[in-house]
Amino acid sequence: MADRQLDLFAGSGVSCASMPALPLRPDPADPTSLDDAGLLAAIPASNLPDGPRLAEEAGRRRLAAAIPVLQDYCRRFAGFGTERPLPEQLAALEALGAIGGRVAAAAVTTIIVRQWVQGPTLTTAVAVAARLAALLPASSVLPLLRHPDPTVRADACQLARDGAEVAATLLELMGDLHQDVCMAAACTLARLRRPEARPLLIRALTLAPTVRVIDAIAPIADDECIVLLGRLARAASPDLAGAARDALEAIDHPTAARLLERLP
Repeated sequence: MADRQLDLFAGSGVSCASMPALPLRPDPADPTSLDDAGLLAAIPASNLPDGPRLAEEAGRRRLAAAIPVLQDYCRRFAGFGTERPLPEQLAALEALGAIGGRVAAAAVTTIIVRQWVQGPTLTTAVAVAARLAALLPASSVLPLLRHPDPTVRADACQLARDGAEVAATLLELMGDLHQDVCMAAACTLARLRRPEARPLLIRALTLAPTVRVIDAIAPIADDECIVLLGRLARAASPDLAGAARDALEAIDHPTAARLLERLP
């Protein structure tokens, strides 16, 4: 039978062996096979299994041009994910966090303000927003500060800006049952130059200093804070010592200046 198989190219003067191989199309399921333009086009056109992998690849490349695409990808799934995280939105949010910068921060702000993410996916959105130092309006921050999940409350503290109701809520959160929330609220209040945060931060400087606490206390530092910072600058680990020195340099106070002069 094989001897009688018709040769479709017979008489054409072209042999099968001489036919050029067709170029292989990039496989959207393999994001690394796509160039940047192809990746940007593939994300909105992707099916459910491929979408998260494509979004992750955009984040891995830190592809700034993907920011509006990832924002819109989150919008497509708005209204879902109230019970469990949505992989598509999670991948897009983490990609925005990996890309970083003000434009990515603004995209995450839009996603949160317009309530495109809900339930457990909101936890990731707030964490990414805090990491990017996003600017959320008080109307969006206040519900997050009162969220039942302490992780969300702690991250929301980093997003808080000045305002009477926001400050009052932060003062309440310094008495939160979760230590991470208490410290996050105190650090933000110190950044807002609220002296009510000083006792809690002094206690942290004494018992369990961190770079975050050291950075936060500078705007409200008094003599006791300055002395503690001086000790850390001399005797702490390199990271803490460096942060303490930076804090002392930021404090406009004679005691801070004298301590800096004595440091090696």
